[in-house]
Amino acid sequence: MLGTKTGFWSGPTNMKKKVFVAYYRVSTARQGVSGLGLEAQKKSVADFVKTNGEIIAEFTEIETGKRADRPKLTDAIALCKKHGYTLLVAKLDRLARNLNFITTLQQTKVDFVAVDNPHATPFVIHILCAVAESEAVSISQRTTAALAAFKARGGTLGNPRYMEALPKANAARSTRSKEFNAKIRSIVEEIKTKAHVTGLREIADILNIRAIKTIRNGEWTPQNVWTVLNANAV
Repeated sequence: MLGTKTGFWSGPTNMKKKVFVAYYRVSTARQGVSGLGLEAQKKSVADFVKTNGEIIAEFTEIETGKRADRPKLTDAIALCKKHGYTLLVAKLDRLARNLNFITTLQQTKVDFVAVDNPHATPFVIHILCAVAESEAVSISQRTTAALAAFKARGGTLGNPRYMEALPKANAARSTRSKEFNAKIRSIVEEIKTKAHVTGLREIADILNIRAIKTIRNGEWTPQNVWTVLNANAV
């Protein structure tokens, strides 16, 4: 079994209870809100840790697998490096379909386990990633060819009534923003009353501790709080 000095842990054989940092990734905001894909990942990870250890922290990323600049994954890796925790994902493709990215992850010397292949050695992981990367390229090529054939037959991509639909979409987005801001202002007033704090930094920290996300599903900053508090009321 390979230890943390090699950068990858090869499986749970004779494994002591480990402390895991779980990382989940979904490709779209819709999946993140609805739980599609995310719920299955969490169940898979929860079932695994029942007999193999405990989860100390969880990070959820809404991002395409083709990108390597994922802040949530960076935070998860940093936490693992600092405390010697093990990075845990439900499926290997939740990290990336990119062999170079997996190699970079190995070089961080962070212990790593994928629930769908917990016994995988670094060599096997390289093979699996190479296959996944090749499949991703094939899917992209097939999609491009299909769209080209569709356009050649006279098909039109996109919404032909886009300009007509745009005002309605903008109105819906404005309404959603006003409702969200009103809700956050109410929560902030509660924080001020019960926690006796008024500073933007302290308010942002409390919102983050409560796991309340911004309208863009991000972490709160003093600037975010100021913007919401000074937005037009409903």
